[in-house]
Amino acid sequence: MPTLPDGTPVPALGQGTWHMGELASQRRIEVDALRLGLDLGMTLIDTAEMYGEGGAEEVVGEAIAGRRDGVFLVSKVYPHNASRRGAVAACERSLKRLRVETIDLYLLHWRGSHPLAETVAAFEALKAAGKIRHWGVSNCDVDDLEELGAALPDCATDQVLYSLEHRGVEFDLLPFCAGHRMPVMAYSPVGQGGRMLRNAALAEVAQRHGVTPAQVAIAWTLRHPHVVSIPKASDPAHVRQNATARDIVLTAEDLTTLDRGFAPPTRKRSLAML
Repeated sequence: MPTLPDGTPVPALGQGTWHMGELASQRRIEVDALRLGLDLGMTLIDTAEMYGEGGAEEVVGEAIAGRRDGVFLVSKVYPHNASRRGAVAACERSLKRLRVETIDLYLLHWRGSHPLAETVAAFEALKAAGKIRHWGVSNCDVDDLEELGAALPDCATDQVLYSLEHRGVEFDLLPFCAGHRMPVMAYSPVGQGGRMLRNAALAEVAQRHGVTPAQVAIAWTLRHPHVVSIPKASDPAHVRQNATARDIVLTAEDLTTLDRGFAPPTRKRSLAML
């Protein structure tokens, strides 16, 4: 199980909520999917004020009602709200939508015009007030993390796009975070649109294990001890498949096959985002 820099353990496999809370007709399905995931042990839930413009946080709030103590809750602040006062106000709105008193991990969604130091000051104020337990960043590269300076040890995580088709972070960001005992949270580990899942190498490994390509893609991110994977699913069958992905042990042969289909980086690449 990965741990935050202060030693707090976090689940290696969680649940994402991107695109949830956008349609009222899907709300019950989404709430039930998250609750099923919790029942299956995926107790980390990641959301953001951006998702459904607060709608996803409302879905999460309903899903965790009555079971808050068993959930590790992550949310994110918009860059344009990440000023000293703006982040505090945004967090208060998120808390209300989530129906909780404290967010376990609060992230800057990506860098905007507000200085990092100003955002960090807001995060530290929220932490001192008991509104959040930890803070971190998302979609930040090594130079951004280095800019944190003396505050870097307090940065709990960096959430980035990481999957078989987006491996650039392996060149420098993943080693940097591991060196600072900071887990990386991998969003969209099964890709977007299905193209990645049609790769022949991925299909070969999936057939070898008798599982789906998506399960292999998730298991591949979980192979690294410093990675937290947060796939999103609303379909109950997909939720169950995601949960069992943590039981897949990829062999050296599997990893070689996947490297053949998705080449690891050999140079620095710009940080990919969705």
